[in-house]
Amino acid sequence: MNKKYFSVVAVPLVVATTLLTNISQSFADLPPLISRQILFGNPERTNPQLSPDGKYLTYIAPDKNNVLQVWIRTIGKNDDRVLTAEKKRGIRSYFWAYNGEQVVYLQDTDGDENYHFYAVDIKSNQVRDLTPYKGVKAQMIALDPNFPNQMLVGMNIKDPRKHDAYRINLKTGAAKLELENSVNVTESVADPQFQIRATLASTPDGGSILSVRETTNQPWKTIRKWGPDDQGGAVGFSGDGKTLYITGSHNANATRVLGINLATGKETVIAQDPQYDEGGMFIHPLKRQIQAVGFYKDKLEWQVLDKSIAPDFQAISKVRRGEFSVVDRDLADKTWLVSYNNDNGPTYYYTYDRTSKQSKLLFSNQPKLEGLQLAQMKPISYKSRDALTIHGYLTTPVGIPAKNLPTVLLVHGGPWVRDSWGYDSQAQWLANRGYAVLQVNYRGSTGYGKKFLNAGNREWAGKMHNDLIDGVNWIVQQGIADRKKVAIMGGSYGGYATLVGLTFTPDVFAAGVDIVGPSNLLTLLKSIPPYWESGRAEFYNRVGNLEKEPDFLKSRSPLFFVDRIKVPLLIGQGANDPRVKQAESEQIVAAMRKANKPVEYILYTDEGHGFARPQNRLHFFAKAEEFLAKYLGGRVEPIGNIPGHSGVVK
Repeated sequence: MNKKYFSVVAVPLVVATTLLTNISQSFADLPPLISRQILFGNPERTNPQLSPDGKYLTYIAPDKNNVLQVWIRTIGKNDDRVLTAEKKRGIRSYFWAYNGEQVVYLQDTDGDENYHFYAVDIKSNQVRDLTPYKGVKAQMIALDPNFPNQMLVGMNIKDPRKHDAYRINLKTGAAKLELENSVNVTESVADPQFQIRATLASTPDGGSILSVRETTNQPWKTIRKWGPDDQGGAVGFSGDGKTLYITGSHNANATRVLGINLATGKETVIAQDPQYDEGGMFIHPLKRQIQAVGFYKDKLEWQVLDKSIAPDFQAISKVRRGEFSVVDRDLADKTWLVSYNNDNGPTYYYTYDRTSKQSKLLFSNQPKLEGLQLAQMKPISYKSRDALTIHGYLTTPVGIPAKNLPTVLLVHGGPWVRDSWGYDSQAQWLANRGYAVLQVNYRGSTGYGKKFLNAGNREWAGKMHNDLIDGVNWIVQQGIADRKKVAIMGGSYGGYATLVGLTFTPDVFAAGVDIVGPSNLLTLLKSIPPYWESGRAEFYNRVGNLEKEPDFLKSRSPLFFVDRIKVPLLIGQGANDPRVKQAESEQIVAAMRKANKPVEYILYTDEGHGFARPQNRLHFFAKAEEFLAKYLGGRVEPIGNIPGHSGVVK
């Protein structure tokens, strides 16, 4: 099951000018307006990767039509050229095949999330659809350097609810059924011989079972069970195939990294933190050795396990300010690509030479951010009304005191993810317009251990929402926020939280902005995509049971409390959203209009769960900016002309 289920992302000029005249005089000390084009447009270059032999660098960048493509450059030359030729919806995810001759990228149709894998030949630019099946969602299982022309992929061809495993020949495109999914398998793991020898399957109570087999001819054997209140998963096999690396929160509060000896069943702890869950691993592609494990606290921290890379992590940690991650390396392990994430600037990418221990700047993803007066993101925490410690982040405008400001509570999606430190285009946009921005990791957010995660069970519109309101009270008590000028905004679960805010706590907020948020938990759970059927039990455990307790779910659904709404609402929705269907927005819009409640609604006809096309992002955030200024009094950049957006203002 995808833990990011609910995650996510024209008015005449004279109106905007009138708004500007009403702005508090203190806004005169703010830095110049930063163009939305810079904040929400495409990156200039991002996601660099090395070919396995280290001869080529690839990255994502816009083409002459401003559509994101994969580009390639020979290392040491300036021969950059575009590899792909997508016409409309840019490429956001790709990787190198280990044969060094093909780059594979993912693409869906207008946000429907039925992803296909496409392989492009780096010499001829010829593209082959490796998963050419209509209405099928393909997902990655494994690549292996020792099997450079093969790929293991999950596809729900036979049954839309289940992904079977297929072995695909990258040269011919031929696909062969490798493993039929007979038991709600959600993860498959290949061993060093590129055979699937471990699976994770969901159970009817919302938990999961980890199974292994000695060879592909042997029966499956259960080696670990997790109940619905524990987290667990498989990472991969050791180089000799005798140890299976897993993550799990069993016998601990936070998710740890463990190794299971497959002969004895004994588990050994590899990395752990008492409070924070494992948050990323650095694994050697040939040796299959876990070399470092990340734990995301207020910021990302690394536990280095392999002493041979300790001097490298030491060297790259000193290159510049910000969180660092090794994003790629060649198979010889001589060259690394390192990213540096900052809160008040772009992400910088460097090449790092392990022999000389020297780093060299490759590029930043958004050079136009350099030199701008961007706000810093400050980690904060407060106690909830029932004494839980709630962590989050505060961003306040540059140049003016953080006192009595109009404020936006910006709620993350998921809900089973978390906000983290670093550059956030929405937070920077809002701070630049004069707003304080509060981002809260309410209970049910991941990363803080299972006690905190499970405290969110059955608390949609309950204690999860109380945590948000406690955050509003905290920021008001600090003197930072003007209580009468607080808006709530978010995407996906954050959109739901916005609707809850306006219906369950109607006197707290001055306005709300909902992006692809569900309004009715009954219709939401009836309409989840078929390929998430294996996760239904977990939804029932964490949200509520559709079959057994419809009244409870109704009591937590904003749609049925529209009469309580007192303030204006803006809704943005993608027409092809497979997670939160168009009907989720349209039914609350219809109910509000029937009750004469103020609502603005924009439908994007070529989007899904969030806004991928820059034209649509620019249009929606222009409308949101005008909307927030009208009710909170922040600054406005005129909307201007935004060609190519698909937004229908209803």
